[in-house]
Amino acid sequence: MGATATLSATGLAVVPGEDVTCTVVVRNTGDLVDEFTVDVVGDAAGWATAEPASVSLVPQASASVVVRFAPPRAAEVAAGPVAFGIRVVSREDQYGSVVEEGVVEVGAFTDMSAELVPAKVEAGARGKFEVAIDNVGNHPVAVRLHPADPDGELEFKLDRADVVLAPGTAAFVKLTAKPRTTFLRGPSQPRPFRVEVVPSSGPPLAAAGMLVQRQLLPKWLLPALIALLALALVLAALWFTVLQPAVKSAAREAAVQQADQVKTAADEAQAGAGQAQEQAKEAEVKADAAMKAAGLDPQAPLGSPPTAKPNQPAEVPGDPTDFRVAADAAIVANPDVFTDFVFTPPADKTLLISDIVLQNPRGDTGTVRVVRDVEGTRSVLLDLGLANFRDHDLHYVEPLRFKKGEKIVVLVSCQNPAEKGNCKPSVSFSGRAL
Repeated sequence: MGATATLSATGLAVVPGEDVTCTVVVRNTGDLVDEFTVDVVGDAAGWATAEPASVSLVPQASASVVVRFAPPRAAEVAAGPVAFGIRVVSREDQYGSVVEEGVVEVGAFTDMSAELVPAKVEAGARGKFEVAIDNVGNHPVAVRLHPADPDGELEFKLDRADVVLAPGTAAFVKLTAKPRTTFLRGPSQPRPFRVEVVPSSGPPLAAAGMLVQRQLLPKWLLPALIALLALALVLAALWFTVLQPAVKSAAREAAVQQADQVKTAADEAQAGAGQAQEQAKEAEVKADAAMKAAGLDPQAPLGSPPTAKPNQPAEVPGDPTDFRVAADAAIVANPDVFTDFVFTPPADKTLLISDIVLQNPRGDTGTVRVVRDVEGTRSVLLDLGLANFRDHDLHYVEPLRFKKGEKIVVLVSCQNPAEKGNCKPSVSFSGRAL
């Protein structure tokens, strides 16, 4: 079972908006009555039809089917050769289906338009326009723009004079029109002009526009100056007739009132001088007592060392010490896995740690721990999440004591994202060494 298909023509030509036909002869080469469906495949399928779309044939019989190609007059159907296939599908024997191929040449057509946006502009020195060009044809077109005005009163400037438009696209070319002469005052003057658009194929187009040239000085300027002058005259008259006498009167009253206030203040100051003198003597007595309490002799010359205070505590023993443990921990997936960074104090020293400063300047993510290590037995002193701080200070009223032989260990579990890299926090310790 199966079918054969024979095309009357494998090469066709058609103009968009019109149609062309060819005939395919379908023959039933099987042994059963069969129904054959005919359709078009390929780029031409959207604008091709088969009439009739199906035929029923007894064995060894044949029938003709007309295939019509009617491409629309639109930019979506590009000019040039378009391959197609005419497929004949058997209902009884799918594997006996056949496809005959051909080419239809789609003709080119040109369809363009041009306009100025906006068509009219009012300006004193220059007007700005855009030339909008549309290519709704089915092939690329190159155009050249030529602006001109009939009276030669304008100068033109294009951002580009030559444009190539693909099918179904538009281009916008900026155009500046500038009058050759200007005027400060006077009625507005219309300056008509046109832009000729010459395509590589097809007739030329023209876009008309107008620049309405107005005076350089704004129309509101002269009325505004007159209004300002009138306002200044009104203000001057108001000053000399009303405000200036009122100001002088108010100034005299203020001067008298201020003189009374100064006299009252002087009397109060004189009365308070005696009281201030007595308060000064009391302050001197209290200052002597405070100096004695601080171990200073009020009668001693400046720069003398302080005398010893009773019950003064002895100086804290040991030497000041500080050190820093900087970490560089690799990223780990398990938050319970830590990298150790060990600080071993001198074997003959006991450390009294009173201040700890944790720094996380890069904003790493993970956990940092400070641990005491006594011959392999560890106890956690501090456990912080790195994401919770950038700079964290701790001060201990009762210092942390690390005996001889004990180690200080900083553990870091790094959960940074891969692109951020290793965690690099640091822990600084300050105190005394005994």
